[in-house]
Amino acid sequence: MDMMKILGMGASFDKRKFGKDMELFKNKSTNAMDAGSGIVDSVPLELDLLNSSNQYDNEQKSKSVKSKEVDKNVEESNLKFEESVDDLPFENEEQVKDYRKKYQIRSWGTDIPNPFKTFRTMKNRYMFKDYIEKNMVKNGFVDPTPIQKQAIPVSIDKRDLIACAPTGSGKTLSFVLPIIHQIESSSNRRDLTALIISPTRELAVQIYNQIQLLAPKKRISAHILSKTSDAAKMQDPKTKKKYNILVTTPLRLVYAIKNEEISLKNVNHLVLDEADRLLDGGFIEQVDDILTECTCPDLQVSLYSATIPSMVEVLANKIMKDPVKVVVGTSNAATETIDQKLVFVGQEEGKLIEIRNMINAGFKPPCLIFVQSIERAKELFFELVYDGINVEVMHAEKTQQQRDRIIENFKKGKLWILISTELMARGIDFKGVNLVINYDFPQTVESYIHRIGRTGRAGKSGEAITYFTKDDSPYLKNVVNVMKLSGCKVPEFMLDLKKPSSTLKKNLKKRPIERKDISTVPSFDKKRKQHKKNMITQSKIANKPN
Repeated sequence: MDMMKILGMGASFDKRKFGKDMELFKNKSTNAMDAGSGIVDSVPLELDLLNSSNQYDNEQKSKSVKSKEVDKNVEESNLKFEESVDDLPFENEEQVKDYRKKYQIRSWGTDIPNPFKTFRTMKNRYMFKDYIEKNMVKNGFVDPTPIQKQAIPVSIDKRDLIACAPTGSGKTLSFVLPIIHQIESSSNRRDLTALIISPTRELAVQIYNQIQLLAPKKRISAHILSKTSDAAKMQDPKTKKKYNILVTTPLRLVYAIKNEEISLKNVNHLVLDEADRLLDGGFIEQVDDILTECTCPDLQVSLYSATIPSMVEVLANKIMKDPVKVVVGTSNAATETIDQKLVFVGQEEGKLIEIRNMINAGFKPPCLIFVQSIERAKELFFELVYDGINVEVMHAEKTQQQRDRIIENFKKGKLWILISTELMARGIDFKGVNLVINYDFPQTVESYIHRIGRTGRAGKSGEAITYFTKDDSPYLKNVVNVMKLSGCKVPEFMLDLKKPSSTLKKNLKKRPIERKDISTVPSFDKKRKQHKKNMITQSKIANKPN
């Protein structure tokens, strides 16, 4: 009976249980007028007819502001990488091997350059510009991650690269820094020489923003191909707009190429971010068209992802010259900062009960929930929104403006729960996500790793919960293996589960499991509503004039 109450009535959302955590989600920029108090903190100087503000105090405040601005400029000009004992060079090959082992860096290939220990070492070894150092320190890039230690030297040496590292480990900086350095070192700096491709526009925007943090527009210009009409402007002599770096999704770039709006003949560095998705999904033909247009004889190709299956690696080797492969940690494993859990819910109805019980008990937002289809995302949204939860839904049917607004609100903490399809599973950097829930079991191991990788980023701890039903049981072993490789505790009986056959895995990848609707409306009422809808449709057809 209790179960039926929960399903039929929903769960109440006690905001008091969040305590101090709720303070993180208040809009600090909200002023007194916005809050409806009607109180004005101060009177503008132009309206201060009674001269209630002391002129001397105003002058002193003005001087204080100017002084702080000067101090800030001086402080920023002195931003530098700190000296460290780690700046000492390697003395022999054994030290290099021990260093790689310490940071779980594995590499394959010929003549692999040594990793660097600190960003100061990197700057001195490759003579990076001072402004790059200042911008890196200013934005908090002070200690290199393992993938950055090894991947950056490989790229700067102009070697083709296959890089695999856990989600949230700093892969974007690993390819952005070498590109900026190579453009600075180039004599022909007005050409489009670097091309970065990502599977989604959201990820492309994120990469573009990181470039903007590190490279001033006056020195290096980057462009994100947001509209097809933008491509024509890029190389139009009349507009005189020249870009060094182009960030784009495959479809938009191919469209621009076919309409002869853009030329890639001078591109000498191509980066495929989330390479497994680009080379093993619906993008392979588009990527092939792009590679055909990159005719530069010195083309350098870099592939980055948290998961690189063997078949993708075989395909990658066909388009690369003597590549170096770098893997940090264990291949196809999640970062150890994520506490992974599996929860058996019986049937589909059990998922909604579990979610509502969690909300009733109190949880620490923000939380990201993944489902397998747009319809299911909408259904879950309508169930939770009526429970009084600050929730939003993200899927491909949303306009680009809506998607940008949702991401911005989620990053700022204005949303507690975001429901999404696979659209948000890759690359997007949400530093503060505390919990990821796989409401629907992921269709592939790669999907699972990327989904849960939205939490536990940059060394922070996170939690990932995956619901599974009887129908999901045959595929459970795949996730269990990832959990074990990531250092999570797994029940003994799960370790003895059978692996799904290759046929089962292929079928699941192509076609997800058919699931019941996410709804608390009784099936009888649904059938009655559908019957009424059908009757109205038939009546309209019958009364339609010939």
